[in-house]
Parts: sequence; C-alpha cells; structure tokens
Amino acid sequence: MNLDLGDTRLIIAECAQRGLLRNQAAYVLATAYWETARTMKPVREYGGEKYLKGKKYWPYVGMGYVQLTWRENYEKVGKKLGVDFVANPRLLLKPEYAAPILVAGMKDGWFAGDKAGRHSLGRYITLQKSDFTSARRIINGTDKAASIAAIARDYDASLKALGYGVVGAPATLPTTPHTKPNLWALLAAWFQRWFGRTQKDVK
Repeated sequence: MNLDLGDTRLIIAECAQRGLLRNQAAYVLATAYWETARTMKPVREYGGEKYLKGKKYWPYVGMGYVQLTWRENYEKVGKKLGVDFVANPRLLLKPEYAAPILVAGMKDGWFAGDKAGRHSLGRYITLQKSDFTSARRIINGTDKAASIAAIARDYDASLKALGYGVVGAPATLPTTPHTKPNLWALLAAWFQRWFGRTQKDVK
C-alpha cells in the first residue's frame, strides 16, 4: 500500500501517538482508505447541496475520514475533543480534527456498540488476534467487511516494512554517521583475527 497517499502519514502518526498496535493501525488505515474512496483525504457525503439538504440529518452530513453523521454524533465528538462541531460542522473536513476522530473513535468505540459493549479496536484486534472482518462493526456493521479486511492485511505488511513496531511508534533511523575505518584499524583487525584472541575468547 502507498503510505504517502493523501494524509496517510498523518494518520499513522496519530495512531502511534495514541499507542495503537500495528495491526490496529493497519485497520484504521484500511477504514480510511475505503471510506474516503481511496483518497486518504477527509471527504463530504456524496451529493449536491440540494440533495443533501433533503437529508433528515442536514447539515450534519457525513464528513471526515469515517463519514460522521447526525447532530448528536457531532456534539458527542465535539465534547471529547473540546471543539464545537455543531456550530462549525465543516471542521470535520480538516485533517487535524478528522484524524483524532478517526483514530480515537475507533480505538475507544465512539461510533457503535451492542449488548456486549462498544465496538472498539481492542475488542477485535489485539496482540493475539487480528479479526479484521468482524472489526468492520466498529464503523458500519458488516458492510464490505471482507474487502476492507484484505486492505488491512496489505497495510499491516506495509507498516511492518516501515518499521512500525508491534506496539508503539515507527522505528527511527539511526542518526550516527557512518565512518570508514582507516588503514591502521583494518590492519589491526586483520592481525587480531589471525594471530590474536579477543576478550570473548578468553575463558
């Protein structure tokens, strides 16, 4: 998967900051990829202004990386982040707000639940399991669950290659410059190898 597409890097950083496991971050990315029509940019519900104004939930139409809808959801998320999304619904189209809604919302189960509890990442994806198919319930029942699960597996492989640990942030590259050994150092190492014994050899 292309980890430079749209806001992918921003979402990865948000996942790392909130302590998501690699497989959890992979599912978050897969969800955003699907919900934004493969753009990895916050989007607004499809349809013209006249069409959307006919919706019961207007003006709180689907927006963001996860198409948050309805006034009560805008209000609930706004209280969690300390932002008045009810008065300013289009703020959900800004990545700096859409990213924490996506990541924290999926991590903590803001969007859906049942008698067993909230549908959250920790319920379906842990160190012991990656139930990417059932995890679709976090956002939208079982709609397109298998397709999104396949995307999540691809993202998991890409994050592993990136260096995103099983737990925590992506690994950073070493900053110590590489220096070439000088001639005397090479000769000393050669002499030690063939005629000497290192400290580890001494018993």
